[in-house]
Amino acid sequence: MILEILTPEKKIFSGEVYGVQLPGITGSFEVLDKHAPMVGALKAGKLKVLTDKVATTSYSILSGFVEVLNNKTIVLIEGAEEL
Repeated sequence: MILEILTPEKKIFSGEVYGVQLPGITGSFEVLDKHAPMVGALKAGKLKVLTDKVATTSYSILSGFVEVLNNKTIVLIEGAEEL
């Protein structure tokens, strides 16, 4: 699936990934390839990009939103820092 992580200042990440783990308002959740369409709110926490089944990249993020549609996930957040 395609993942884009955006802040008001810049694009943090854009590319093909296996999945992404997100800190939702009501708890953490994971979005994988061909996930059903959804929109969700995010709280400050750790976002983990699963670039493949073993490699990962992590970010400390501020609050925001996620949209999943047509095998593309867009994460809109107030700020992020790579861990």
